[in-house]
Amino acid sequence: MSPRSCVNIHKEWDIVGARQLGREMAKEIGFGNVDQARIATAVSELARNIYLYAKHGQICFEHIHTNSQKGILMTAVDVGPGIKDISRVMQDGYTTSGGLGAGLPGVRRLMDDFEIESVVGEGTKIKAIKWIR
Repeated sequence: MSPRSCVNIHKEWDIVGARQLGREMAKEIGFGNVDQARIATAVSELARNIYLYAKHGQICFEHIHTNSQKGILMTAVDVGPGIKDISRVMQDGYTTSGGLGAGLPGVRRLMDDFEIESVVGEGTKIKAIKWIR
């Protein structure tokens, strides 16, 4: 597996593929079982959002290293409708799909670093990092 791998999200089954790839890369980097599950859960949420709201997009995974840390960077990108009110979407319990509303706030809690950029009518880009402890 290369240090950077991507999964295109076009159909519901791609959510499973993204989740599996994220978990495999996490294991390869050296994450334990609990963090592998956290990463896989975050990937599922990001991929599901792409599928539900943008219809298609991509999630990429990358090994990252600093002088003292190593981890995984996940980048989810779509060219969907964008998010009008990011602060509202980041509130626990907020949902437009009838789900539990744990999506993006849940991803933020599961990961160590989280960034979101969105432009209405252009799409959304989310970067999330998990570091090995």
